[in-house]
Amino acid sequence: MSENDLTLVAHLMRRAGFGATRDELEEYVAKGYEAVVEELVDPGSDLAVEEDMLERYYGSEQPEVGNWLYRMLNTKHPLEEKMALFWHHVLATGVGKTENPLSSGIQIDMFRRVGLSDLRTVLLEVSKDPAMIYWLDNNENRKGEPNENYGRELLELFSMGVGNYTEDDVKMAARAFTGWTFAQPIPVYPHGYYPTEFLYREDDHDDSVKTFLGETGRFNGEDIVNIIVKQPATARFISRHLYNFFVADEPQVPAWPIEPPQDPDAIETLVKAFFESDGDLASILRVLFNSDFFKEALFKKVKSPAELVTGILKLVGTYQSPEPGLVSYGGATSLMGQQLLNPPTVEGWHTGREWINGGTLNERINFAVNEVADSTKPGIQSIVDRLSREASASGGLSPEELTERCLDLLGPMTVSDKTRSSLLEEAESGGELGFGADEEREESASRIVNMLQLIVATKEFQLA
Repeated sequence: MSENDLTLVAHLMRRAGFGATRDELEEYVAKGYEAVVEELVDPGSDLAVEEDMLERYYGSEQPEVGNWLYRMLNTKHPLEEKMALFWHHVLATGVGKTENPLSSGIQIDMFRRVGLSDLRTVLLEVSKDPAMIYWLDNNENRKGEPNENYGRELLELFSMGVGNYTEDDVKMAARAFTGWTFAQPIPVYPHGYYPTEFLYREDDHDDSVKTFLGETGRFNGEDIVNIIVKQPATARFISRHLYNFFVADEPQVPAWPIEPPQDPDAIETLVKAFFESDGDLASILRVLFNSDFFKEALFKKVKSPAELVTGILKLVGTYQSPEPGLVSYGGATSLMGQQLLNPPTVEGWHTGREWINGGTLNERINFAVNEVADSTKPGIQSIVDRLSREASASGGLSPEELTERCLDLLGPMTVSDKTRSSLLEEAESGGELGFGADEEREESASRIVNMLQLIVATKEFQLA
């Protein structure tokens, strides 16, 4: 197995999923990189998780957060979950306003279902989604009394970006989406939340002639979406979002009209893939993951809180089956600045280095250090056992070998000379590791855990 192959597949699984265990990575390497990409973008229809078990364990208190975290950790279709997170950021909807976590969970299910389809389908589905309709007030958008909130954000933040449409286009989009609302759900009390569904009220729809982005007709919402997805500005805007999410951190969205992409050639490659596939997301991502610009972008993204938390949980090997307690990890991502199901604004979250400040950095490091502290957790025990076997075969592990092997098993990770020197200094303070007598094995296991804690506390570990 090539070191480069392992590093590349680990990079792929951090970006297209939420990381992978060493055993999983070795299985992926045996399949070959391009075959793994194909599995990710075309996952098939086999059952990703056991729905009835999720309902049993995460069906009451904050059910949607626990349900989603479990899926991120255990799904057989990691890119589906990653795309659900992508769309949750780009097409942001917050439970803080909707006050209906069931509707938010149904929206995430929708993103999971259509997130790898084509952009036309995604925009139509979100336009009919009750959580989005309520979030942006389209239930108040009626013939003769248009509400422009959804029409404006559809153009500004969901598809084209500022500078690529006019105020008249916003007005026409709003009029086209009149009558798009939802059925009133059963009251929450006394039995809890009930689902609702999209409702088109023809009597509330403005069927007059409209001119939108240079085209004229008696447009309805479907027509607006069809016109939007044909625009070069849409292809560029979505391509830049995909680059920012999967490849390397870009400036925040409000700066895009004035700050060019850091890799214009990469964006043009994705735009070309967009038009060649008629906006098919799986096809675009196939091009992205197989590109040189993706393969060369190792550790050029700050992990989002959701990526950090789920990656750590995969590392330590807990919650491999449904059990109580997972919901609390939603609180961990919130303390780090990402409350799942409740983005702060319609703009989603500010990403990249803006995930990091004095408070959130402490939360991120403390969380990681505390989670890897227990050598009895399955993932940590697996690392200790692997190093124990290697030490027994070679007569021990030197401080240099301890440092390099831990960096390798946590990534493989690339760190600066300064970081490596600090780690090696700590390793040398204990001398060589042996796994002979029980006392020696216990001490060596403790030193391995200590090294893992030091590594997850480094700045390099914060990068995906």
